[in-house]
Amino acid sequence: MERYLLKNLAYLIGTMAAVSFIVFALTEATPGDVARKILGAYATDEQVSHLRKEMRLDRPLVERYVEYVGKLATGDLGYSNRFKVPVQDIVWDRLANTALLAAVAFVIIVPLSMLLGMLAGMREGSKLDRSILLIGTILASVPEFAMGVFLASIFVVWLGWLPGTATLVAGGSWSLASQMVLPVTVIVLFDMGYVICMIRASMVETMQRPFVRTAVLKGMAFRQVILGHALRNAMMNPVTVILLQITYLVTGVVVVETLFAYPGYGRMMLEAALFKDIALLEIGVLIAVVVAVGTQILGDLGYRMLDPRIRL
Repeated sequence: MERYLLKNLAYLIGTMAAVSFIVFALTEATPGDVARKILGAYATDEQVSHLRKEMRLDRPLVERYVEYVGKLATGDLGYSNRFKVPVQDIVWDRLANTALLAAVAFVIIVPLSMLLGMLAGMREGSKLDRSILLIGTILASVPEFAMGVFLASIFVVWLGWLPGTATLVAGGSWSLASQMVLPVTVIVLFDMGYVICMIRASMVETMQRPFVRTAVLKGMAFRQVILGHALRNAMMNPVTVILLQITYLVTGVVVVETLFAYPGYGRMMLEAALFKDIALLEIGVLIAVVVAVGTQILGDLGYRMLDPRIRL
């Protein structure tokens, strides 16, 4: 176990270093100028050039990257030119908001997906199976923005039951809980369709294995066959899919956050990318790498718990 953790820690550090430099270089290569974005479209070239020198952006890329890494090693995360605050003052707050949204959605997605996927996979070809598979396929096929607009048109514009934005600002006629309803619903519906199909496919494969047939032929109760034999083996493949949803829920819900003006991590990263806010982009990308590698480690540990024969 110690060797496995040390190996993944080295992999994490190497990945973070490589991704950090790539993001720094790509940001430099993309069109647009940070000084121009700060001063606006009507600033003169002389003003832009002067600000670039003040911000020390006229130096070579490698020199600026080495300086950035040195500051990062001392705990200085840098200053956000987009939000006009130190990076540490905004990134953790936005990450906490997204973590709240992700946690609520994850708690709903996992049990519902497991229940519906197992019900569909237990009896392949039945009406229940075809119905659940059809619903899951449709949900997984509808883009997030289309589903968000559709739900907002019904519950915001037509019925007026829910707010159209989720700014997490208390007060007015909408509570914080009501603001969370539409973002959570869009994420749950979009993500649950894919997870249901994966769990169903794994359950169908497990139900066709010899040990399940043997248990049924021996006269074992169907419920005992499912709970005692099939379920544990059927979750071997979906456990990775489920844990990978953590990466999506933390770093991939930018469409939902932008659609509902949710002050989250994904929306923050979008604004930072459009503004070429390199300090904020770097920290955001490093956090995404940690989350991605962390979920892979959790997936391996999940495999180990489900099947003790697996060695890390």
